[in-house]
Amino acid sequence: MSDAVDQGRSPYTGGPVGAPVPHTTDAEVDAVGSAAATAAEPLAALTPYRRAGLLEAVAAALEEHRDELVGLGDAETGLGADRLGGELTRTRVQFEMFAAVVREGAFHEAIIDHADLGYAPAPRPDLRRMLIPLGPVAVYAASNFPFAFSVAGGDTASALAAGCPVVVKAHSGHPGLSRRTGEIVSAALLGAGAPRATFALVHGTEAGRRLVRHPAIRAAGFTGSLGGGRALYDLANARPDPIPFYGELGSLNPVVLTAGALAGNAPALVNGFTGSLTLGAGQFCTKPGLIFLPKGHGLEDALAAAVSAAPLGPLLNDRIRQGYATVAAALARVPGVRPIIAPAAAAGGGYRVSPVLLAVAAHDLADRPGELLEECFGPAALVVEYASTAELMTTLGLLPGALTATLHADPDTEADLIRALVGSLAGRAGRIVFGGWPTGVAVTWAQQHGGPWPATTNALHTSVGATGIRRWLRPVTYQDVPDAFLPPVLREDDPLRIPRRVDGVLRLPARPREEAR
Repeated sequence: MSDAVDQGRSPYTGGPVGAPVPHTTDAEVDAVGSAAATAAEPLAALTPYRRAGLLEAVAAALEEHRDELVGLGDAETGLGADRLGGELTRTRVQFEMFAAVVREGAFHEAIIDHADLGYAPAPRPDLRRMLIPLGPVAVYAASNFPFAFSVAGGDTASALAAGCPVVVKAHSGHPGLSRRTGEIVSAALLGAGAPRATFALVHGTEAGRRLVRHPAIRAAGFTGSLGGGRALYDLANARPDPIPFYGELGSLNPVVLTAGALAGNAPALVNGFTGSLTLGAGQFCTKPGLIFLPKGHGLEDALAAAVSAAPLGPLLNDRIRQGYATVAAALARVPGVRPIIAPAAAAGGGYRVSPVLLAVAAHDLADRPGELLEECFGPAALVVEYASTAELMTTLGLLPGALTATLHADPDTEADLIRALVGSLAGRAGRIVFGGWPTGVAVTWAQQHGGPWPATTNALHTSVGATGIRRWLRPVTYQDVPDAFLPPVLREDDPLRIPRRVDGVLRLPARPREEAR
């Protein structure tokens, strides 16, 4: 057993919470990775209905232990029972959604092209293509969503749905909750008939580094800081056999308000922005960190009053608190920046902070993008004041990739401007929000939670929504393989009754066969 430990701490007081959790040793990480490799083939071989049953068993177990888990979560994260209860519901829903994805079967992307001797320019063999599981997956838990992006989060749910064993590296900020959640997930999977070693949990930074280098690990998912994610991304690519690393790292999530939007609607926009900025003490990955306003907007006093009055819980841990104070102070010192709400010490103990709201002219931002376009994780934002549409478009072109970009404008009077802005913002973000606010990521089939660097390491995929399963799968084509030796997904009689494209035509089954269950 390692001498190093993760110790949970209360954000309300800064004091220790629960028993220390030992870090996983090198030998233990190696054993966990090797065990996961033994589970890969039997897990992948389960029928879609059996695999869906595993996911539903985890969902039910999380719901059964709701009160216990929410209590542990609040003690270690300070996020509050209401917020954590809603997040646990979302986490359960993610497992239930992926169970439906697996049962429906389209995620296999099954394609059959029958042999055709008359095919031009040459005879065509029998070709059958599908997606198969990559193998064991490493998941790195986040601090700010201790359920939805942690041990039983969306990466874990989607990887299990794909048929991949999962090894989670727990976040040090909520070690007790992580350990208990891991116990519940493991018991639910085994009780539902999952192969042993389908799921495991490790603790400690060194364990996380060793895990991404383990030869059995075939892909990794990460949600966290730019520095931590980039370090693991580099390790994943430095392996003798580089593996996909899907990291969500950081995002400024720009919001653009036009003159048309402000006309007659300014108070509601101030309130909406304030709520989005301060939700979860500004610790959402989709928090609006930049808000573009037309020069002469006249909203400084209203913004200062609303943001100052918004209730704020503590930040998650002391490292985040210190980082927030450091970045906010650095932004406030940049020439051309003026305070609307200046950085200040917060009253009370624990990891409490005060909000920060700064302002800068768009041309000053353009002069110092390296200093000003830095994420300040917590309840801080930068107001960027633009003097013209041309200046706005030029400044938006300087922004780094983001998870979201939000636009408030008047469709009746600003149609051409809206078209231009939507096009510009779509080039820099994974989700465009019109007339709303970016915080809150619906768990649906159409959701995209990703974006160009540095929002993520791979803008082609999402970590939320049904298509998140695609990260853990790879295509294989079977040429002239006899039917008896094909995976059931590709057999001629379609035993699983799933959507397939046959000779170029999409075929949808009327209903699944009972024996496929």
